[in-house]
Amino acid sequence: MVPRLREDHLEIPLPRRLPAHHPHFAEILNRHREAVVKRIPCYTDPVSGLSVMTAKFLAERNYCCESGCRHCPYLAD
Repeated sequence: MVPRLREDHLEIPLPRRLPAHHPHFAEILNRHREAVVKRIPCYTDPVSGLSVMTAKFLAERNYCCESGCRHCPYLAD
């Protein structure tokens, strides 16, 4: 069974994984948005330099990997 998607999954990351008070919150949201628009599956985190999967990419897989993804699109997270 495919888990249900959050309505705002493309716009808002999970607050417990990226709180709004994070010093790079706006930049991270911009990078995520740009990657989604360009249909790129991930973007580079401005702090760690690691690749972060977009909510669109994660939703298209149709399952939650339970790895604690920043942009997990599922309600059952």
